[in-house]
Amino acid sequence: MSSFALRALLAITVSAGLAACVPATTSAPAVVVPAEAMYLATKDNGIDIPAIDPARVPAQFQRQVVDFPSEEVPGTVIINPATKHLYFITGKNKAIRYGIAVGAAGFQWSGQALVTNRRQWPTWTPPKEMIERKPELSKWEKGQPGGPTNPLGSRALYLTTNGVDYGYRIHGTPEWWSIGRNASSGCIRMINQDVIDLYNRVPDGAKVIVLTASGQMPKGLTLPPPAPKKKAPEPAVATTADADGSVTPAAVTGPMSTAPTAWPSLPTPAAMPPALVTPAVPAAPAPATPAAAPAPLAPTPPAAPAAVTPAAPACAVALVNGLCPQG
Repeated sequence: MSSFALRALLAITVSAGLAACVPATTSAPAVVVPAEAMYLATKDNGIDIPAIDPARVPAQFQRQVVDFPSEEVPGTVIINPATKHLYFITGKNKAIRYGIAVGAAGFQWSGQALVTNRRQWPTWTPPKEMIERKPELSKWEKGQPGGPTNPLGSRALYLTTNGVDYGYRIHGTPEWWSIGRNASSGCIRMINQDVIDLYNRVPDGAKVIVLTASGQMPKGLTLPPPAPKKKAPEPAVATTADADGSVTPAAVTGPMSTAPTAWPSLPTPAAMPPALVTPAVPAAPAPATPAAAPAPLAPTPPAAPAAVTPAAPACAVALVNGLCPQG
Protein backbone atom coordinates (compact mmCIF):
# COMPACT_ATOMS: atom_id res chain seq x y z
CA MET A 1 0.00 0.00 0.00
CA SER A 2 1.38 3.38 -1.02
CA SER A 3 2.05 6.11 1.48
CA PHE A 4 -0.80 8.17 -0.01
CA ALA A 5 -3.25 5.34 0.54
CA LEU A 6 -2.05 4.95 4.13
CA ARG A 7 -2.55 8.67 4.77
CA ALA A 8 -6.03 8.56 3.29
CA LEU A 9 -7.01 5.55 5.38
CA LEU A 10 -5.68 7.24 8.50
CA ALA A 11 -7.65 10.41 7.76
CA ILE A 12 -10.87 8.44 7.28
CA THR A 13 -10.33 6.58 10.56
CA VAL A 14 -9.66 9.77 12.53
CA SER A 15 -12.66 11.49 10.98
CA ALA A 16 -14.93 8.61 11.92
CA GLY A 17 -13.65 8.73 15.48
CA LEU A 18 -14.20 12.45 15.80
CA ALA A 19 -17.69 12.22 14.32
CA ALA A 20 -18.85 10.37 17.45
CA CYS A 21 -18.03 13.46 19.57
CA VAL A 22 -19.99 15.91 17.43
CA PRO A 23 -23.65 16.39 18.42
CA ALA A 24 -26.25 15.74 15.77
CA THR A 25 -27.73 19.25 16.18
CA THR A 26 -26.19 22.67 16.45
CA SER A 27 -27.81 23.40 19.82
CA ALA A 28 -25.77 23.25 23.00
CA PRO A 29 -25.64 19.80 24.52
CA ALA A 30 -27.97 19.24 27.46
CA VAL A 31 -26.13 19.46 30.74
CA VAL A 32 -27.96 17.51 33.40
CA VAL A 33 -27.05 18.50 36.94
CA PRO A 34 -28.03 15.95 39.59
CA ALA A 35 -30.86 17.20 41.77
CA GLU A 36 -28.74 16.60 44.85
CA ALA A 37 -26.27 19.23 43.60
CA MET A 38 -28.94 21.75 42.53
CA TYR A 39 -30.38 22.51 45.94
CA LEU A 40 -27.39 22.28 48.27
CA ALA A 41 -26.94 24.79 51.08
CA THR A 42 -24.87 27.76 49.98
CA LYS A 43 -23.84 31.23 51.06
CA ASP A 44 -24.61 34.09 48.70
CA ASN A 45 -23.47 37.66 49.38
CA GLY A 46 -22.95 36.68 52.99
CA ILE A 47 -26.51 35.31 53.36
CA ASP A 48 -27.12 31.62 54.02
CA ILE A 49 -29.46 29.78 51.66
CA PRO A 50 -30.59 26.51 53.27
CA ALA A 51 -30.50 23.23 51.44
CA ILE A 52 -33.70 21.69 50.08
CA ASP A 53 -34.27 17.96 50.10
CA PRO A 54 -34.90 17.06 46.41
CA ALA A 55 -37.23 14.30 47.56
CA ARG A 56 -39.60 17.01 48.78
CA VAL A 57 -39.64 18.82 45.42
CA PRO A 58 -41.78 16.99 42.84
CA ALA A 59 -39.68 15.86 39.88
CA GLN A 60 -41.69 17.94 37.39
CA PHE A 61 -40.76 21.11 39.29
CA GLN A 62 -37.03 20.45 39.55
CA ARG A 63 -34.70 22.35 37.22
CA GLN A 64 -33.99 20.33 34.07
CA VAL A 65 -33.20 20.59 30.35
CA VAL A 66 -36.17 19.62 28.18
CA ASP A 67 -37.33 19.55 24.57
CA PHE A 68 -39.55 22.56 24.00
CA PRO A 69 -40.88 23.39 20.53
CA SER A 70 -40.61 27.15 20.07
CA GLU A 71 -39.72 29.72 17.43
CA GLU A 72 -38.50 32.20 20.05
CA VAL A 73 -34.84 33.23 20.08
CA PRO A 74 -32.50 32.00 22.81
CA GLY A 75 -32.72 34.09 25.94
CA THR A 76 -36.54 34.36 25.79
CA VAL A 77 -38.54 33.40 28.87
CA ILE A 78 -41.91 31.66 28.46
CA ILE A 79 -44.14 31.14 31.51
CA ASN A 80 -46.99 28.63 31.51
CA PRO A 81 -49.28 29.22 34.52
CA ALA A 82 -51.32 26.13 33.66
CA THR A 83 -48.42 23.74 34.26
CA LYS A 84 -46.50 25.97 36.73
CA HIS A 85 -43.38 26.00 34.56
CA LEU A 86 -40.94 28.67 33.38
CA TYR A 87 -38.93 27.93 30.22
CA PHE A 88 -35.66 29.65 29.38
CA ILE A 89 -35.01 29.13 25.67
CA THR A 90 -31.46 27.90 25.03
CA GLY A 91 -31.67 26.89 21.35
CA LYS A 92 -33.82 25.37 18.66
CA ASN A 93 -36.60 23.47 20.48
CA LYS A 94 -34.52 23.32 23.68
CA ALA A 95 -35.07 24.99 27.04
CA ILE A 96 -34.24 24.85 30.71
CA ARG A 97 -37.44 24.28 32.66
CA TYR A 98 -37.98 25.51 36.21
CA GLY A 99 -40.87 24.91 38.60
CA ILE A 100 -42.71 28.07 39.69
CA ALA A 101 -45.64 29.36 41.72
CA VAL A 102 -48.05 31.75 40.02
CA GLY A 103 -50.85 34.15 40.92
CA ALA A 104 -53.64 32.96 43.16
CA ALA A 105 -57.27 33.24 42.05
CA GLY A 106 -58.01 36.82 41.08
CA PHE A 107 -54.34 37.73 40.54
CA GLN A 108 -53.53 35.96 37.24
CA TRP A 109 -52.28 37.95 34.27
CA SER A 110 -50.98 37.25 30.78
CA GLY A 111 -49.15 39.10 28.05
CA GLN A 112 -45.64 40.13 27.09
CA ALA A 113 -43.08 42.07 29.09
CA LEU A 114 -39.38 42.91 29.12
CA VAL A 115 -36.75 42.41 31.79
CA THR A 116 -35.81 46.05 32.50
CA ASN A 117 -34.19 45.78 35.91
CA ARG A 118 -32.68 43.23 38.25
CA ARG A 119 -31.62 43.06 41.90
CA GLN A 120 -29.71 40.70 44.17
CA TRP A 121 -31.37 40.24 47.56
CA PRO A 122 -33.84 43.03 46.76
CA THR A 123 -35.77 45.19 49.18
CA TRP A 124 -39.47 44.35 49.27
CA THR A 125 -42.10 47.04 49.74
CA PRO A 126 -45.68 45.73 49.98
CA PRO A 127 -48.18 47.76 47.91
CA LYS A 128 -50.96 49.64 49.66
CA GLU A 129 -53.56 47.14 48.43
CA MET A 130 -51.65 44.29 50.08
CA ILE A 131 -51.34 46.22 53.34
CA GLU A 132 -55.12 46.75 53.28
CA ARG A 133 -55.60 42.98 52.93
CA LYS A 134 -52.93 42.19 55.53
CA PRO A 135 -52.57 45.08 58.01
CA GLU A 136 -49.72 43.24 59.78
CA LEU A 137 -47.51 44.13 56.79
CA SER A 138 -47.71 47.85 57.61
CA LYS A 139 -44.39 47.50 59.47
CA TRP A 140 -42.73 47.13 56.05
CA GLU A 141 -44.49 50.04 54.36
CA LYS A 142 -41.08 51.69 53.88
CA GLY A 143 -39.44 48.45 52.70
CA GLN A 144 -38.14 45.16 54.10
CA PRO A 145 -34.38 44.74 53.58
CA GLY A 146 -33.16 41.75 51.59
CA GLY A 147 -32.53 38.62 53.59
CA PRO A 148 -33.52 35.00 54.14
CA THR A 149 -37.12 35.89 55.13
CA ASN A 150 -37.68 38.56 52.46
CA PRO A 151 -40.58 37.48 50.17
CA LEU A 152 -38.56 38.36 47.04
CA GLY A 153 -35.86 35.87 47.94
CA SER A 154 -32.33 35.94 46.59
CA ARG A 155 -32.97 37.56 43.19
CA ALA A 156 -35.60 39.59 41.37
CA LEU A 157 -36.13 40.35 37.68
CA TYR A 158 -38.37 43.40 37.19
CA LEU A 159 -40.86 43.33 34.31
CA THR A 160 -42.41 46.22 32.38
CA THR A 161 -44.88 46.30 29.49
CA ASN A 162 -44.75 49.23 27.07
CA GLY A 163 -42.64 51.07 29.61
CA VAL A 164 -45.17 50.59 32.42
CA ASP A 165 -44.26 48.76 35.62
CA TYR A 166 -47.36 46.88 36.79
CA GLY A 167 -45.52 45.49 39.81
CA TYR A 168 -44.81 42.03 38.40
CA ARG A 169 -41.53 40.27 39.15
CA ILE A 170 -39.77 36.95 38.65
CA HIS A 171 -38.22 36.35 42.05
CA GLY A 172 -37.07 33.82 44.60
CA THR A 173 -38.94 32.83 47.72
CA PRO A 174 -38.13 31.40 51.14
CA GLU A 175 -41.43 29.47 50.83
CA TRP A 176 -40.07 26.91 48.38
CA TRP A 177 -42.92 24.53 49.24
CA SER A 178 -45.33 26.89 47.43
CA ILE A 179 -43.76 25.94 44.08
CA GLY A 180 -46.32 24.25 41.85
CA ARG A 181 -49.25 26.19 43.32
CA ASN A 182 -51.36 29.29 42.73
CA ALA A 183 -49.98 31.17 45.68
CA SER A 184 -48.70 34.65 44.79
CA SER A 185 -50.23 38.07 44.12
CA GLY A 186 -49.33 37.82 40.43
CA CYS A 187 -45.54 37.55 40.59
CA ILE A 188 -43.63 34.45 39.48
CA ARG A 189 -41.98 32.64 42.41
CA MET A 190 -38.97 30.36 42.08
CA ILE A 191 -36.78 28.33 44.43
CA ASN A 192 -33.90 30.56 45.53
CA GLN A 193 -31.25 28.29 43.97
CA ASP A 194 -33.24 28.23 40.71
CA VAL A 195 -33.75 31.98 40.45
CA ILE A 196 -30.01 32.52 40.93
CA ASP A 197 -29.39 30.14 38.02
CA LEU A 198 -31.94 31.97 35.83
CA TYR A 199 -30.62 35.39 36.91
CA ASN A 200 -27.15 34.44 35.68
CA ARG A 201 -28.51 33.33 32.28
CA VAL A 202 -31.23 35.79 31.25
CA PRO A 203 -29.98 38.93 29.47
CA ASP A 204 -31.15 42.48 30.13
CA GLY A 205 -34.04 43.40 27.87
CA ALA A 206 -35.07 39.75 27.45
CA LYS A 207 -38.63 39.11 26.28
CA VAL A 208 -40.95 37.41 28.75
CA ILE A 209 -44.15 35.77 27.52
CA VAL A 210 -46.78 34.84 30.09
CA LEU A 211 -49.31 32.43 28.61
CA THR A 212 -52.99 32.51 29.51
CA ALA A 213 -54.42 30.51 32.40
CA SER A 214 -55.26 27.76 29.90
CA GLY A 215 -51.73 27.71 28.45
CA GLN A 216 -52.45 29.61 25.22
CA MET A 217 -50.38 32.37 23.62
CA PRO A 218 -51.68 35.75 24.84
CA LYS A 219 -53.31 38.15 22.36
CA GLY A 220 -52.43 41.17 24.44
CA LEU A 221 -51.90 42.28 28.01
CA THR A 222 -54.61 40.99 30.34
CA LEU A 223 -54.50 42.22 33.93
CA PRO A 224 -56.60 41.09 36.90
CA PRO A 225 -59.58 43.29 37.78
CA PRO A 226 -58.88 45.98 40.37
CA ALA A 227 -59.76 45.15 43.92
CA PRO A 228 -63.14 46.63 45.00
CA LYS A 229 -62.86 49.71 47.15
CA LYS A 230 -63.69 49.19 50.77
CA LYS A 231 -66.94 50.84 51.87
CA ALA A 232 -66.95 53.18 54.82
CA PRO A 233 -68.18 51.32 57.90
CA GLU A 234 -71.80 52.02 58.80
CA PRO A 235 -72.58 53.36 62.29
CA ALA A 236 -73.04 50.57 64.76
CA VAL A 237 -76.57 50.04 66.10
CA ALA A 238 -76.72 49.92 69.89
CA THR A 239 -78.42 46.83 71.27
CA THR A 240 -79.80 45.76 74.57
CA ALA A 241 -79.96 42.26 75.95
CA ASP A 242 -83.45 40.96 76.77
CA ALA A 243 -84.21 38.78 79.74
CA ASP A 244 -84.32 35.67 77.55
CA GLY A 245 -80.86 36.39 76.17
CA SER A 246 -82.02 37.76 72.81
CA VAL A 247 -80.65 41.07 71.58
CA THR A 248 -83.01 43.92 70.72
CA PRO A 249 -81.96 47.23 69.17
CA ALA A 250 -81.99 49.95 71.79
CA ALA A 251 -84.99 52.30 71.74
CA VAL A 252 -84.47 55.54 69.87
CA THR A 253 -86.26 58.50 71.38
CA GLY A 254 -87.48 61.37 69.30
CA PRO A 255 -90.45 62.45 67.15
CA MET A 256 -90.19 59.37 64.89
CA SER A 257 -89.66 56.88 67.65
CA THR A 258 -92.15 54.03 67.88
CA ALA A 259 -90.65 52.56 71.01
CA PRO A 260 -92.90 52.85 74.09
CA THR A 261 -91.85 55.51 76.54
CA ALA A 262 -91.27 54.32 80.07
CA TRP A 263 -93.36 56.54 82.33
CA PRO A 264 -92.79 56.82 86.08
CA SER A 265 -95.13 54.58 88.06
CA LEU A 266 -98.09 56.31 89.75
CA PRO A 267 -99.28 55.50 93.27
CA THR A 268 -102.40 53.38 93.57
CA PRO A 269 -105.59 55.02 94.92
CA ALA A 270 -105.19 53.21 98.21
CA ALA A 271 -101.92 54.98 98.85
CA MET A 272 -103.22 58.46 97.90
CA PRO A 273 -104.62 60.94 100.43
CA PRO A 274 -108.43 60.87 100.59
CA ALA A 275 -108.70 64.45 99.40
CA LEU A 276 -107.11 63.47 96.01
CA VAL A 277 -109.65 60.73 95.30
CA THR A 278 -112.48 62.11 93.20
CA PRO A 279 -115.74 60.10 93.20
CA ALA A 280 -117.24 59.10 89.89
CA VAL A 281 -120.44 61.20 90.58
CA PRO A 282 -120.91 64.38 92.60
CA ALA A 283 -121.81 63.56 96.15
CA ALA A 284 -122.90 65.53 99.17
CA PRO A 285 -120.04 66.54 101.31
CA ALA A 286 -119.29 64.01 103.94
CA PRO A 287 -119.99 65.15 107.49
CA ALA A 288 -116.80 66.33 108.88
CA THR A 289 -115.61 68.70 111.48
CA PRO A 290 -116.10 72.17 110.06
CA ALA A 291 -112.99 74.03 109.33
CA ALA A 292 -112.05 76.40 112.10
CA ALA A 293 -112.96 80.02 111.35
CA PRO A 294 -110.22 82.56 111.51
CA ALA A 295 -109.51 83.52 115.06
CA PRO A 296 -111.26 86.83 116.05
CA LEU A 297 -109.11 89.76 116.71
CA ALA A 298 -110.78 90.46 120.06
CA PRO A 299 -109.65 88.28 122.93
CA THR A 300 -112.14 85.63 123.93
CA PRO A 301 -112.36 83.51 127.00
CA PRO A 302 -110.37 80.33 126.70
CA ALA A 303 -112.42 77.52 125.33
CA ALA A 304 -112.14 73.87 125.94
CA PRO A 305 -109.96 72.18 123.34
CA ALA A 306 -112.00 70.85 120.48
CA ALA A 307 -112.20 67.13 120.17
CA VAL A 308 -110.07 65.91 117.31
CA THR A 309 -111.92 63.56 115.06
CA PRO A 310 -109.57 61.06 113.47
CA ALA A 311 -109.61 61.02 109.69
CA ALA A 312 -111.62 58.26 108.24
CA PRO A 313 -109.57 55.64 106.50
CA ALA A 314 -109.58 55.71 102.74
CA CYS A 315 -112.55 53.93 101.22
CA ALA A 316 -111.59 51.05 98.92
CA VAL A 317 -114.89 51.39 96.91
CA ALA A 318 -116.94 54.21 95.49
CA LEU A 319 -118.70 56.43 98.09
CA VAL A 320 -122.47 56.24 98.48
CA ASN A 321 -124.06 59.57 99.36
CA GLY A 322 -120.65 60.69 100.39
CA LEU A 323 -120.27 57.80 102.79
CA CYS A 324 -118.17 54.67 102.54
CA PRO A 325 -120.45 51.63 102.56
CA GLN A 326 -119.85 49.32 105.47
CA GLY A 327 -119.71 45.58 105.08
